[in-house]
Amino acid sequence: MTITIPDLAPRTSTTEELTWHDVCALEDLEVQWGEAARVAGRQVALFRVDAATVLAADQRDPHTGACVMARGILGSRGPAVTVASPLHKEVYDLGTGLCLNGDGPALPVHPVHVVEGRVLVGLAAA
Repeated sequence: MTITIPDLAPRTSTTEELTWHDVCALEDLEVQWGEAARVAGRQVALFRVDAATVLAADQRDPHTGACVMARGILGSRGPAVTVASPLHKEVYDLGTGLCLNGDGPALPVHPVHVVEGRVLVGLAAA
């Protein structure tokens, strides 16, 4: 199911229109754990940070190209929620997608809304 709701979350590009996709129930995601989902033909990694917060990023590791990010290790650096790639341990800010280990490529991140217990991910039109 695809629905349209106002975009209230920050994103890396302000010129892209988002389509919101109903991905799963919040209760389907385990706290402090990642899960992979196919959303509109794209692999997305979902991370349930706490009881009500879910963050999303591409499942594809920008350094290696492998689809493994949902198996990364959640952590933090200051106020930033991070994920460390399970392959080479590059650490990415899940709010901005920036690689925190030097000048590596960024991890594309996606806005998420939790509405009435459902996880909605916003993706730019292809």
